[in-house]
Amino acid sequence: MGLLSITTMSEAFDCAKCSESLYGRKYIQTDSGPYCVPCYDNTFANTCAECQQLIGHDSRELFYEDRHFHEGCFRCCRCQRSLADEPFTCQDSELLCNDCYCTAFSSQCSACGETVMPGSRKLEYGGQTWHEHCFLCSGCEQPLGSRSFVPDKGAHYCVPCYENKFAPRCARCSKTLTQGGVTYRDQPWHRECLVCTGCKTPLAGQQFTSRDDDPYCVACFGELFAPKCSSCKRPITGGSSGEAAGGGKYVSFEDRHWHHSCFSCARCSTSLVGQGFVPDGDQVLCQGCSQAGP
Repeated sequence: MGLLSITTMSEAFDCAKCSESLYGRKYIQTDSGPYCVPCYDNTFANTCAECQQLIGHDSRELFYEDRHFHEGCFRCCRCQRSLADEPFTCQDSELLCNDCYCTAFSSQCSACGETVMPGSRKLEYGGQTWHEHCFLCSGCEQPLGSRSFVPDKGAHYCVPCYENKFAPRCARCSKTLTQGGVTYRDQPWHRECLVCTGCKTPLAGQQFTSRDDDPYCVACFGELFAPKCSSCKRPITGGSSGEAAGGGKYVSFEDRHWHHSCFSCARCSTSLVGQGFVPDGDQVLCQGCSQAGP
């Protein structure tokens, strides 16, 4: 047979903390016993991180990480807007509504002027910030994204647009020069475009000459245009000053020309360079051989 336990006014029903009677008073039951409301709050309630007052049992309590707040204390530290039902951000332990956070810590897009929201994709260059979709090539107006670009006087160009707009163009093929190249007649050329007009041999870094603005290697120019030595019949390359290509000298008399090494007496083979000579038909003679007669 079970026993019926009846609580009577004579039985003790006291607060587990202050031991005062709870008859006729509000109390809160816990695993460790009943507590009057003041003792319960003093024992179990959290302290508000904002006002440093206890958060009573009948108050709505909000918390963030390890901090607790009265509902009315949980607000933006700048504009004091309640954050109870609003998105917010914590910056250096301060709680901020999104508007205040964007104003204080977000940047402005240099293209559209709108705020670049925290966490959104953005691009930064030269102290400026852009939305990813606002950072466009000034030429083709396509997003630059992670592609290489070239800045120029406040504008930004993708590499193809910059080359088309600003890069020098080869005097022969009219295509842009992106690197290297050579200069001929004060104009840029691709190295592979500067070739001999005759044999197409590359001329970059080689000795060459020109005729009617067309470049020729020394060999082709000599074969095509240079006068021929009256002795050996090989071409004489060089200018009218007597300096041949490669540093060689030559001699001219009337409409005939000789290499220095070929300008000698037709009979005794004595060099006539710097000496007096006598023309004898197609030949030249030293004075001695000329005086000696046939």
